[in-house]
Formats: sequence, structure tokens, C-alpha cells
Amino acid sequence: MASADMASANDAFRAGRYDAALVEASAAGPSADAYALKARATLAKTMCSSLEPDPALIREALASADAALALDPRHGEGRLQKAIALSLLTRPMSLGEANRSGYGPEAKALAEAVLSDDPANHYALGFLAVWHVEVHRRGGTLGAAMLGASLKTAGADYAEAIRLAPDDAGLRWQWARALAAFDAKKYRSQIESELEAALAIDPQTDLERVMQKRAETLLNELTSKRARDVEDIANRMH
Repeated sequence: MASADMASANDAFRAGRYDAALVEASAAGPSADAYALKARATLAKTMCSSLEPDPALIREALASADAALALDPRHGEGRLQKAIALSLLTRPMSLGEANRSGYGPEAKALAEAVLSDDPANHYALGFLAVWHVEVHRRGGTLGAAMLGASLKTAGADYAEAIRLAPDDAGLRWQWARALAAFDAKKYRSQIESELEAALAIDPQTDLERVMQKRAETLLNELTSKRARDVEDIANRMH
């Protein structure tokens, strides 16, 4: 019965029925997989909103991820969803605030731990690639040096992620958005290429469809706005 509920929960998630996914995951009973899916569905629910991600929902997802890790401290999906939740909580913070809160360093450490256990986890690779770019954007060269962020490492992580999952529209969207928020002029060619690639992919989930719509919006802005305006727009997107 539990496996049937989890299958139903996963189907609901892929269709974008996140409330149903939460109900089905709860019905499957307490397990690390169920709690991790609840975290993922809750984060997808707030990420798909046109509004800024809701801190209450992010903390709800964080609680679900923590519940998964309480049952299985090495659970890959639980650690990854916790990393995403923590990184979202740092969005309104300065780089110094994010570092002092512990959320930023913990998010990075969680994703690195996932990658250590599973070197082919393209989600962890994509997360870390964006992390390195975001630290450079928010902290400049000095802040990046202090936290060990590297644009070279970011590029290598992303290249490996795309090698492993070339048809993941969300992966391409997040990388393009991060580059556009960082330096839309310098990386214009790569941003445009990644957005076009994202739009050419046949989406497999409703979440990917949402990411594609955002990719289309940013691509239109990239071709019609000044670089500084594009950076401001990309920084407000998620």
C-alpha cells in the first residue's frame, strides 16, 4: 500500500498537483522517501508561484527534509531538498548575513555530501554550480575568495551536470538565470544558448514547463533590454 501511495505521490508531483502529492506522501506513512518528497513538493509549490518564495512554505519544506534526515541521515534527496530550502532562506540576506546564519555554508556542505556519495547526481552538481556564481554575484571577488567560490569550478560542475542530464530544462534555466543575474553582458552568448536549449526540450513535469516559461520570458528580456536591466530582472526571478 505504501509503495502505491508513493507512486501516486510521484505522479501527482510530476503533474504539478503538489497538494495531492503531499496528501499521498503522508498516506504512504513515515519514511525518508516520503518526507523528502513532501519537502520537494512544498518547495515546488512555492517556486511555481509568481510571487517571491514564501518563507513559511520554505520552512515547512525544511521541516520535512529534516524529518527525512532524522530517519536516514545520509538520504540523498532529503539532503538536497534541505540544501535548496536553506539557500532559498538566504535570498533576502546579504552574503555576510547568509554566512553568519550558517544557512549558506550548510547548504553547500549538504550538496557536496550528496555529490560525494553520488558523483552522478546532476541536481547536486547544478546546485553547486549556481552556488559558486551566486557567491561571486553577491560578494564580489573578495567574498568569493573568503568562501571558496570559483567560477571555474562552477563551469566545470555545470558542464558535468549537463553531460549527465542534457534534457533537464530546469537545470539549464537555473544556470542561465544565475549567469544573467551575475553579468548579463559578459555571459550573454552562453545565457542565450542555454535559454534556447531549455526551450527546445520536451518537458517531462509541470515544474519543467514553469521553468521553460520563465526561460522564454528571460530570453525575450535579454534581446530587448540593457544588460543591467536584464541583471535586475534575473535577480528577481527564481
